[in-house]
Amino acid sequence: MKLPPPIHRWSMTPRRAISLQQRLAGRIRIEPLRKMPRLVAGADVAFSADGRRCLAGVVVWDVEAGEVVEERLAWRPATFPYVPGLLSFREAPAVLAAVRKLTLRPDVFMFDAQGLAHPRRMGLASHVGLLTDCPSVGCAKSRLCGEHGVPAAKAGSTVPLLDHDETVGVVLRTRDGINPVYVSVGHRVTLQDAVSVVMSCVTCYRLPEPTRLAHILVTRHRREK
Repeated sequence: MKLPPPIHRWSMTPRRAISLQQRLAGRIRIEPLRKMPRLVAGADVAFSADGRRCLAGVVVWDVEAGEVVEERLAWRPATFPYVPGLLSFREAPAVLAAVRKLTLRPDVFMFDAQGLAHPRRMGLASHVGLLTDCPSVGCAKSRLCGEHGVPAAKAGSTVPLLDHDETVGVVLRTRDGINPVYVSVGHRVTLQDAVSVVMSCVTCYRLPEPTRLAHILVTRHRREK
């Protein structure tokens, strides 16, 4: 899959990375999808035992067929330190390397990470969505910022995720009575679209299939290596 030219380098200090996030956040677009996507690519990462290498996996899920149609892996050095709120600078180079290997072009990318539900509105889902210029969604297992109530127990129920009175995402119950997930806009989708995409990929598990299978892929491959 061909990507746009890079808009920044990755080698920088955490302070410069924070400044860059603040500048890039203004370039994130919230706009409706033209149609509900059929091909949803889930991405996840794992690290080598010494933490020096990052493994990214991308799994393309066909929503209509209910099956995987492509999967790719890529290792990259993890040169940026672990800093909460700056994980995209540690993980995105490997994710982009895996995306470049795709032969199919997904309609939407989904990340086990935050999008706008980030202190500077620039989580991994937004950062990679901007760099690929593709619609992207964050669907995380835990909260990074904001406050929220408790969604109803029925699958599909949501409550707003608020950060300083701004709605940065929703807390979504994907299955009846199961712990919810945190869904936010990455890039070029609306929040309603993001929820619809996540729910369209849910089968019998809490997590949507694209990111669930991407996690299994990188975990298995890391152990094999």
